[in-house]
Amino acid sequence: MSIAITEPSFWILSALAGGRRHGYGIMREVSELSGGRTTLKVPTLYAALDRLEAAGLIEQDGEEVVDGRARRYYALTDAGSSALRAEAEALQARARVATARLASRVRPVRASGAIA
Repeated sequence: MSIAITEPSFWILSALAGGRRHGYGIMREVSELSGGRTTLKVPTLYAALDRLEAAGLIEQDGEEVVDGRARRYYALTDAGSSALRAEAEALQARARVATARLASRVRPVRASGAIA
């Protein structure tokens, strides 16, 4: 099963590329990796985890009870690693195109001769 890698999914997969994590750990790691630009709310996180698991990109990797609450851990699968790598390469390719286009941008000349 293939799914589109949304920005939250990208950051979740990136967080799990660093090792198995539980839900709160994923939320914290996503915020850190994105420089605070992406913050996941609990419902968004678990909906994304369910989609990523159904697609075979992540898997549950154990549970533990801490302070009377169960923590479920998730890990990146080989398919998840491949999907994340492909998405990172696609993002790099798009960034190269945009950077090249910006570098070659010709600025229009105004009637007065000044550059716009």
